[in-house]
Amino acid sequence: MKNWRLLQKNRKAAFAGQFYPGEKIELSNKLQQLFEMAHSPLDKKDQLQAIVSPHAGYIYSGEVAASAFNQIPTNANYKRVFILASSHQYSFQGVAVFSDGNYETPLGEIKVDVKLTKKLVESSPVFLDKPEAHENEHSLEVQLPFLQHKLGNSFQLVPIIVGTNSASECEKIATVLKPYFIPENLFVISTDFSHYPDYADAKKTDRKTADAICSNSPKNLLQVLDENRELKIENLATSLCGWTSVLTLLYLTENRDFSFEKISYQNSGDAEFYGDKDRVVGYWAFAVYNTTKLFSVSDDEKKEILEKANHTIKSFLETGKKGKLIEAKSLTGILNEVAGVFVSIYIKGELRGCIGGFAQEKTLNELMQNMAVSAARDHRFERVKLEELKNMELEISVLSPLKKIENVDEIELGKHGIYIKNDINSGTFLPQVATKTGWNLTEFLGHCARDKAGIGWDGWKNADVFIYEAVVFRGA
Repeated sequence: MKNWRLLQKNRKAAFAGQFYPGEKIELSNKLQQLFEMAHSPLDKKDQLQAIVSPHAGYIYSGEVAASAFNQIPTNANYKRVFILASSHQYSFQGVAVFSDGNYETPLGEIKVDVKLTKKLVESSPVFLDKPEAHENEHSLEVQLPFLQHKLGNSFQLVPIIVGTNSASECEKIATVLKPYFIPENLFVISTDFSHYPDYADAKKTDRKTADAICSNSPKNLLQVLDENRELKIENLATSLCGWTSVLTLLYLTENRDFSFEKISYQNSGDAEFYGDKDRVVGYWAFAVYNTTKLFSVSDDEKKEILEKANHTIKSFLETGKKGKLIEAKSLTGILNEVAGVFVSIYIKGELRGCIGGFAQEKTLNELMQNMAVSAARDHRFERVKLEELKNMELEISVLSPLKKIENVDEIELGKHGIYIKNDINSGTFLPQVATKTGWNLTEFLGHCARDKAGIGWDGWKNADVFIYEAVVFRGA
């Protein structure tokens, strides 16, 4: 079989030299200039999950786009970047991914996550392998140099051209993408705002549309777009050219803990030397943050947990009895909270015990010490011996309290573990299982129901499903 790289057909930079400089050095200099003019990053501690950026020529919208990308933290390490860009050339049902090869710009080649794009096509009829939709579409390509300037070429790209004009299809698209709308990935939404009203009407219309987006409500956005059309503003062709991409984002974030922050606004009438204020195009930059309170364990708390687990195991192996409870060093903090925990014992890298429990009434401090003793006498493995402790490494998974869910769409792969219970049958997977296996949501649930709970592949559909988070760390 021929090498895949010899068969691949990269998507070349079709708009270099038109929408942005076509030479590497000139483009790098232009980007540096735009980022120097851009709005500074917001002082936010929340996780940046998405940005909304314009897609016009850099002389018009480059400063606003740079302001959006400038919100990406300096030390960001995203596994993938999903770009949703509405089609200007073709109208078709669903969305088109690119699976033929990689994307190229004057700054180099960006690797496409072909494995995932093919998986998306296989998983849903709304996802199409349609490379022709990418060939002459500028709205996705112009975002790439900004990403390369901020992230280099260390991420994998998931390029998506939205062809549909159906709100219901946007909701279906969001359903497929929701498992990937997690902290390890960044979403970039490509859109310009009002097209061709005069300067004053553009500012008024674009503010109204921006407010609707920030309401985090697909219904509000659709209503405002209808109202803008009914106003019959002179020369207004659209008030949001990438409305399907933005609507898909809102279906991803509605009724969840996400905040939309306005970063920067201009329109083409603000462009130096090129600003015609009679017919303008509007540009907004937004940043979207996950405001969910993070479940966390401090470095000092991790150190204390490891020390106590180690001491507890050693004491048990020396005496054959469970020792007295060691009190927490502080009266506050995670060790004094009701939380679950799994304790895993490794000897020279080999698993020799793994026992855990969910939060019920015991504090993490007490439950962890109990589980450490149980892991040391886990009957499924060869019993750990005292002389082996010098080669022991512990893995601790601290678990948040269980939360029963009504809809499995609430599960975020890589973030949530699952616990499935049906009468006396139950089973669980820690969050890292989904990451290590690459399973989609259905596979994650199916394997847990069948392989852990013993209730069959579809057993989760008639069972209680709970989610939890985990902080996992290791130490001797």
